[in-house]
Amino acid sequence: MGKEIEKKFIVSGDAYKSLAKGVLYRQGYIFFDKDKSVRVRVFNDKGYLTVKGTSTGISRLEYEYEIPVGEANEILEYLCEKPVIEKLRYKFQFEGFTWEVDEFLGENEGLVIAEIELPDENAVFKKPDWIGREVTGDPRYLNSNLVKNPYKNFKE
Repeated sequence: MGKEIEKKFIVSGDAYKSLAKGVLYRQGYIFFDKDKSVRVRVFNDKGYLTVKGTSTGISRLEYEYEIPVGEANEILEYLCEKPVIEKLRYKFQFEGFTWEVDEFLGENEGLVIAEIELPDENAVFKKPDWIGREVTGDPRYLNSNLVKNPYKNFKE
């Protein structure tokens, strides 16, 4: 059984850019609701199909499969809700954990989110100085919700 345990944070500044090279990710949603989603993603000339389940705390079921990149691009073009999410992802190690910083483009430009995947829900970790407030439980920051309600429409 696949399980994802992660926390999300708003990022302040751009110090993360010195830690890794940004990789372009394009992802779209074939289906999503409050309980589950089916996503297609393309990066580094590879395609992936991902199925995610309901969040319980900071955990949820997740299953990911590599698919032919040509088919992934066709699915993004013809079957996914629009707009397709585009972002630059910066992935690096900090204090023994892998962090991913997503700098969103297009309709979500201006939004920068950091995620850390954890081995269990009680894992203790240190945050880089440029990590801001936690948004793990805020559904607005789910990538699937950014399709229907892009960051440019947020009123904070």
